[in-house]
Amino acid sequence: MATGELIARIDYRRQDVLEGIGPLLERLTIRGDIQSPESRRRTEEVFGQPLTPQEVVERICRQVQQRGLEAVLEYTRRIDGVELGPETIRVPEEELAAAHAQADAELLQTVRHVRENILRFQQAVVPRDVRVPLPSGQGYLMQRYVPVHRVGICVPGGGAAYPSTVLMTAVPAQAAGVQQIAVVAPPTPFGAYNQDLLATCWELGLREVYRLGGAQAVAALAYGVSGVPRVDMIVGPGNLFVTLAKKHVFGEVGIDALAGPSEVVVVADSSARGDWTAADLLAQAEHSPGASFLVTWHEPLVEQVAAELEKQLAKLDRGELTRESLRQYGALVLVRDEEQAVELTNTIAPEHLHLAVEEPEQLLQRIHSAGAVFLGHHSPVPVGDYVAGPSHVLPTGTTARFASGLSAAQFVRSHSVIYYTAEDLQREAVHVERLTRREGLPAHWQAVRLRVE
Repeated sequence: MATGELIARIDYRRQDVLEGIGPLLERLTIRGDIQSPESRRRTEEVFGQPLTPQEVVERICRQVQQRGLEAVLEYTRRIDGVELGPETIRVPEEELAAAHAQADAELLQTVRHVRENILRFQQAVVPRDVRVPLPSGQGYLMQRYVPVHRVGICVPGGGAAYPSTVLMTAVPAQAAGVQQIAVVAPPTPFGAYNQDLLATCWELGLREVYRLGGAQAVAALAYGVSGVPRVDMIVGPGNLFVTLAKKHVFGEVGIDALAGPSEVVVVADSSARGDWTAADLLAQAEHSPGASFLVTWHEPLVEQVAAELEKQLAKLDRGELTRESLRQYGALVLVRDEEQAVELTNTIAPEHLHLAVEEPEQLLQRIHSAGAVFLGHHSPVPVGDYVAGPSHVLPTGTTARFASGLSAAQFVRSHSVIYYTAEDLQREAVHVERLTRREGLPAHWQAVRLRVE
């Protein structure tokens, strides 16, 4: 692997598919412990010792579980530097309404438009009840789907405000029929004090918004504290501490996924433009951290993209942060052919996969691991981030091998329903008898025998 000034260059044409990129992929998982120097300094300042993120999360969750709201307020003061009380952690409805009344009319128009896009897609993917009749014609079997009752949504608010995250989490839940939604956002100018965020919540009918962030917010939702009733499921992105906290409370509540740094793989052929491809890589890198990989078998594209990255970086407001992200988590990868590109892509199992090729639908048939796939030259990742309809909360860090993006389907749970008539029970009784006798469970057979004899 040759590393240039800005972004790594990897030539896979004579290498194993994971050689060179393996260590980078490891860093992008939640085991990678990606923290800024400032985060490490703050951890030592707050806790008096250099704890690992895992140790920080375990301590916070344990304290919230034991001491409730007192611990939540203490960590909010120590970590966020904000003094809140029992009466100020929840955003008053009047404040939400005021933010909405003062919001930019064009922003609200976009929020309504995107909400309709999301609803149209998400309502179509909600599982429906399945009913299978039994031979009697009266008895039946059913798989019944019901929405989760109460959901907590984590919205980031450290480096930017994210009304889009409210849309991409709350609207799928609403499409599934969730009745109670609690939003937590850190007490920052980009979080629960951000007027666009509050206006979006009001527009979507969300009235339960808390000024809480980090692991303490996750713990409050999972265990329930005074003024914050516990939820059944926690969804939404966050930093490493939020992700580890969701992992810690899983089992007490359900979660959507364990998300790490945002990532994109652009698979491109000779039909791809260098300036468009560079822009696609920069769009992920500006998350800082954000991983950006170009995978191509068209060698001239590598040089075109490298030149465009430098050119476009000079014009970006977050140029330095984006540049550092490319240095640490970016790569221009030259592969032997389309087959090797598919092999590498499925190994990476990217959060976002952009197939910038001449025949994207054909290539899609060979992809089995990706969070969201964008087909062709006019489907850039930002349309999925903001307006298309599928949620932008997606599996990262190779977890798309087994995990799916957030959708309305995740906000429903199913249970089976069994209705047997006397005729149905009589017909199956002999098979129950044989199996219960083999397994040595006579009381099981007794519960059936008394009804059929």
